[in-house]
Amino acid sequence: MTLQAMLQAKLEAGLLEMGLQISGEKQAKLIAYLLLIDKWNKVHNLTAVRDPLEMVALHLLDSLSVLPHVEALAPKYLLDVGAGAGLPSIPLAICLPELQVTAIDSVQKKTSFMRQVKGELALSNFKVEAGRVEALKAAHKFDVIISRAFSEIALFIKLTKHVLADGGWWLAMKGVVPNHEFENQDFINLGIKPCKIEALKVAGLEAERHLVFLRP
Repeated sequence: MTLQAMLQAKLEAGLLEMGLQISGEKQAKLIAYLLLIDKWNKVHNLTAVRDPLEMVALHLLDSLSVLPHVEALAPKYLLDVGAGAGLPSIPLAICLPELQVTAIDSVQKKTSFMRQVKGELALSNFKVEAGRVEALKAAHKFDVIISRAFSEIALFIKLTKHVLADGGWWLAMKGVVPNHEFENQDFINLGIKPCKIEALKVAGLEAERHLVFLRP
């Protein structure tokens, strides 16, 4: 069995377990993306995960666990802050071609990689910004601003509130419920409370995953 076939089988099984319906064409793009991460990782050290088979759960399925929640909010513009290798923004851009996705990171090798993926996978709805999010001057504001392992929630909100659209949402992808962050004075000073916290199911991962929904 080729690596590609093994990755495909693992992705299909994971999607089935998570109840996600994703077309064969989109699945093929997700695998192509994962193979690009693996190829670049050998030189540029994009992610700590080395084994492409482990990347299926830790990168693809973990990113796709938020897909139904993003879809339910029906955003037009989404921003992924501290996107790294494009997680969760590239899987979301692949699966939601109507959604305009922007990814921002301050590390040049990561933004170079994301631009390469955009070109190779012809992701016309995906845009890459290099630099710090607090300095981002976007042509439009974002209905959803998401982060996966970017920073504490208080800092995430503080750095991005200038680009959140009216009525927009912040989505923070976390492991365990970050109660210690909600008790932090910086968070309390924002005067924002989490609207809801959803437990995320990620096939192949034992660890807890949660999605925190916040809005001004």
